[in-house]
Amino acid sequence: MKRLEGTVFVVGLGLIGGSMALAIKKEHPESVVLGLDVNEDEMKLAKTLAVIDDAVFSMEEGMAQADVIILATPVMQTEKILAEMLTYRLKPSVIVTDVGSTKQRIVNHAKRLLEKGITFIGGHPMAGSHKSGVAAARAHLFENAFYILTPTEEVSESEVERLKQWLKGTKAHFVTLSPKEHDRITGVISHFPHIIAAGLVHQAQQYEQKDELVSRLAAGGFRDITRIASSNPEMWRDIFIHNKDELLSLFDRWILEMKKIRSFVEQEESEAIYRYFLEAKQFRDGLPVRTKGAIPSFYDLYVDVPDYPGVISEITGYLAQERISITNIRIIETREEIYGVLRLSFQSEEDRQRAKECIRKHTNYETYEG
Repeated sequence: MKRLEGTVFVVGLGLIGGSMALAIKKEHPESVVLGLDVNEDEMKLAKTLAVIDDAVFSMEEGMAQADVIILATPVMQTEKILAEMLTYRLKPSVIVTDVGSTKQRIVNHAKRLLEKGITFIGGHPMAGSHKSGVAAARAHLFENAFYILTPTEEVSESEVERLKQWLKGTKAHFVTLSPKEHDRITGVISHFPHIIAAGLVHQAQQYEQKDELVSRLAAGGFRDITRIASSNPEMWRDIFIHNKDELLSLFDRWILEMKKIRSFVEQEESEAIYRYFLEAKQFRDGLPVRTKGAIPSFYDLYVDVPDYPGVISEITGYLAQERISITNIRIIETREEIYGVLRLSFQSEEDRQRAKECIRKHTNYETYEG
């Protein structure tokens, strides 16, 4: 694939939009990347950090210049922009794509653009981070992640290939699905798990009203398994409305699943309970370990550290020397005169392995992966 020249217009300069811009600039240095964001401070920061080449303050102006338009906005906002675009003058050869986590409603809203001869290809790069904003953008964010494309029948294969060429710098694995297939799969592996996590947190919150010990004991494993409940509530509100039909079906199946396991427990069916957890373990253990999926992975490294002042700054100092970024740090357990456990979280598997080698080189502390 050759390097391309042209103008790319990114609408929405958060983590995803900013990372898309960086990946395109890196792969196609002769191209010009323009950006627009509702937050002017983020837009100025994007230019200062060289995430974009220039900021534009008019949607219409940016789109008129663009050979590729990337809508990296919340799904509800994307719908509104697609409607507004019908009144804009666009290049006949322009490719329009989005990065939303739902596809059926977005593609339906893009039909009028397609009827005007404008190429729209739905997209969903299945990668993210637990940080947000353009300052967290990284060109390698999507590396080895699945990138779902949902072209309709009106879109030629050559146009899909042209978009892939523009997005080559993401180093993602492209997969083509229908919008319905996409929404069904992401409903199962991403959207519905967020509901479960939020439900568990609500349940703990209700129990805490009776016993404040609940939140204290939930600081360990419970906090870990419900991490995704800390996701952006505005974004998930919109996703749930967009993927309503698939989620309603999943609710029904989940209720049946819970009734089944409830019956096993009520009847004390020991063998059935054992098989239930065994089958879950076998399927879960067989899932790919190093592949990025719909929910951002947690690249955690645990370090057994002694209890003495300055041990945390010692570890972080070594990592800083080798320019290894930490996304999160937390002491899980520490008691006087015994080793505690320090949990370090990283952006990627590569960073975790580099950190492991760094700590091994500078200290005698034991490390193990989460």
